[in-house]
Amino acid sequence: EAVSDSFYFVRQPLAGNGSITARVTSLTGLIPVLSSSGGDMRPGLAPWAKAGIIIKASTRQGSAYAAMMVTGSHGVRMQYNYTLDIAGLPGTVSAASPRWLRLTRSGDVFTGYDSADGTHWIKVGAAHLAGLPATVQAGLFTTSPQYAQVMSQSFGGQGSAAGGPTQATAAFDHLTRQGTWPGGAWTGEEIGGSGNAPPAQRGGFHQAGGGFTVSGSGDIAPAVSGAAGLGTTIAQTLLGTFAGLIAAIVVATMFITAEYRRGLVRTTFAASPRRGQVLAAKAIVIGAVTFIAGLAAAAIVVTLGQRILRGNGVYVSPVTALTGLRVVAGTAALLAVAAVLALALGAVLRRSAVAAAAVIVVIVVPYLLALSVLPAGASDWLLRIAPAAAFAVQQTQPQYPQVSNVYTPAFGYYPLAPWAGLAVLCAWAALALGLAFFLLRRRDA
Repeated sequence: EAVSDSFYFVRQPLAGNGSITARVTSLTGLIPVLSSSGGDMRPGLAPWAKAGIIIKASTRQGSAYAAMMVTGSHGVRMQYNYTLDIAGLPGTVSAASPRWLRLTRSGDVFTGYDSADGTHWIKVGAAHLAGLPATVQAGLFTTSPQYAQVMSQSFGGQGSAAGGPTQATAAFDHLTRQGTWPGGAWTGEEIGGSGNAPPAQRGGFHQAGGGFTVSGSGDIAPAVSGAAGLGTTIAQTLLGTFAGLIAAIVVATMFITAEYRRGLVRTTFAASPRRGQVLAAKAIVIGAVTFIAGLAAAAIVVTLGQRILRGNGVYVSPVTALTGLRVVAGTAALLAVAAVLALALGAVLRRSAVAAAAVIVVIVVPYLLALSVLPAGASDWLLRIAPAAAFAVQQTQPQYPQVSNVYTPAFGYYPLAPWAGLAVLCAWAALALGLAFFLLRRRDA
C-alpha cells in the first residue's frame, strides 16, 4: 500500500526493550492563505497536525512504526503502521492543559499510554509489529499534512481545490527514557523531506535545557489521491463509462420499444403468451450482452489508460489485483443493470426517446448534480438513494478518517461502499421490472 512518511524526527537509537516519555505543552502551526497565489501563510493548525513520540524500525520511508501523539483537533491518538488509529484523551493541548505521552517496547509489542498530569496513566492501545530489528530509532516528531479546500466541482470526477503545505511546531519537556540508550546529543533529521523545499515544508528542532521545540511538515499515514493527495486512481481511466452508459441505455430501450413501434410485439406475445417470461428473457439477453461488452471494454481501457497516464508522468495509485478486478467487473455490471433498467422503462413507456431520456435523467442527472451543483451533505444524501450510487463501484481507495483530504464524489469518493452502491441501482432496476411486468399483464399489446 502506498503511504506518506514525511516528518521531522529528533532521534536516538534504542537497543532492545525500553520506553520513552514526554510532555507536550503546546502545538501551533501555519496554514496557507487560500486567496494568495504567492504561498503566503497565516497562523492556524491543520486538524491532523501531529506531534509526539515515535519508535520506528529505521529512518527509511515506509518502515514500520508506532507513535503516541497529540493532534490539532482530534485529541491524543496512538497510530501505527500507517492505517491504524486509536483515540486517547480528547481536547487540544496547551500550557494550561498539557498531555503526557508514553510509548514502551517489549519485544514485538508496543504499548501507548497518555496522562493529563504525568501521574495517572491510561493505556490507549497496543500494537504488534513483527520483524523489527533489535535496535530501532526512537524520539520526538512533528508533522503537518497538506491543507485543501474545495473551490469547484466538475463533471467527470475531477474537481478543483486550493490549499498547500502546512507546518506545525510542538514544545516538549520532561523527556525521560528507560532501557538501553546511548546518551549524548540528539540527532535531528528530515524524513521524506527535501533540502530545497520552501520554508513552510522544512522542519527543525531546538533544544534548551530539558525542553525541545520541534517543527515539521508532511504526514505519516496512508497515501490517498484527491485534492490533498497524490496523483489519481484507475477510475480516471473510466471516464468513458458515461458514453458507454448512454449507448447501452439507447440500445436497451429500443430492444423492446422497436417492437411496439412496428407492431411486432403482438406477434411476440402470440408466440409466447406469458408476457412475464418475454420480459425476463429480454432482460437476461440485454443484461448478459451488455455485461460481456462492458467487461471487455473496461479491461482494455483500464490497462491502456494506466500506461498512458504513467507515460505522461501522472502518478496512478496502485491497487491490488482483486480491487482492479472489482472495478472492471463492477463497471460492466453497472452498464448491464442500467441496460435492464432501460429495458424495463421501455416496456412501461413504449417510446424509445422518452424511455431513454427518462433513464438518463434518473442515472446521469443526479450524478452531475452531486458533482457540480449540490453541497457535500446534499450530494452524499443523493448518492445514497439515486441509481447513480452505482458509480461507487469504481472507487478504489477508502476514506481514512485520520487523513486530511476532500472526500467528495468530485475527487472519486462516494458515501456508500462499492457493492452497496451497485445494489442501489439493482433495487431501482428490480422495481422498474416489477412495474413493467404488472403493466404488461394489464395493458393491451
